[in-house]
Amino acid sequence: MILYNVTIKIANEVHDDWLNWMKTIHIPDVLNTKLFLENRLCRLLGEDEQEGVTYAIQYLCKDMTTFQQYQTHFAKSLQEEHTQRYKNKYVAFRTLLEVNQISQ
Repeated sequence: MILYNVTIKIANEVHDDWLNWMKTIHIPDVLNTKLFLENRLCRLLGEDEQEGVTYAIQYLCKDMTTFQQYQTHFAKSLQEEHTQRYKNKYVAFRTLLEVNQISQ
């Protein structure tokens, strides 16, 4: 399994609009690609929020091939839409993690 993690610090003045847009538009658009099995929207705790609020948005897909399909066919347009809407109001970085299940 592959976990695609997008960490974003969003400016306080657009936070409420951004959070609503993420929940109602952006995340559903990503999931509508049918490439991800599940997702999470997590707010980081214990962070200084004077300049903005930090979130980790996580998407789980079955393998690297599936993630590459997302990158090739969907990522650029979805990221551009976010950039245009919240230009100069956020900083972001992306990480890719391999998830290993531990049997109990």
